[in-house]
Amino acid sequence: MGAKSFTVSRTALKPDPVHGSLVVAKFINCLMYDGKKSTAQKVFYDAMEIIGEKVKDMKPIEVFETAINNVKPNIETRSRRVGGQNYQVPMAVNRKRQQSLAFRWILEAARAKTGKPMCERLAEELIAASRREGAAIANRENVHKMAEANRAFSHFAW
Repeated sequence: MGAKSFTVSRTALKPDPVHGSLVVAKFINCLMYDGKKSTAQKVFYDAMEIIGEKVKDMKPIEVFETAINNVKPNIETRSRRVGGQNYQVPMAVNRKRQQSLAFRWILEAARAKTGKPMCERLAEELIAASRREGAAIANRENVHKMAEANRAFSHFAW
C-alpha cells in the first residue's frame, strides 16, 4: 500500500468560477477567513478589477500568475542537527511548497498594509510582485540570501 502524497483538498479542489483556474481557487481558499469564501472571492475579484484598471498591457489573471511565479522561492534553508550543532542547510524547495510560500508571503504583505480595503492592498501587492518589487519579493530575496550565505553547509543536505 503506497502512501498518497496529496491531501483530499487537492483532489476535491474545484476551479474558480470566473477564470476556471485551480491556482486561483487555492489562492482564494488561502485568502479566506472563518470559512467566508464568498467574501474572499469578492476581495479577489475586486482586486482583479483594480489590476485591470491599473495595468493596461496585461490581463489581470496574467498579472496574478506572473506575481506568483516571481515570488516562488527556488531554494531555502532548513535547520539540520549535526554533531550537536544546528546548521542552516540550503535545500531545493518542491513545487507545492513554492506555491504555498508564494501565497503566504503575498497575503502577509497585503495584510500588513493598513488604511485601505483589502482588495486594493492585494491588487497593489500583486502588481508590485509582477514587477519584481514589493514586500513579498523582498521576503523571497531574504530567503535566497540566507541560502547563499549558508552554502558552505550544503554538504549536510542528504
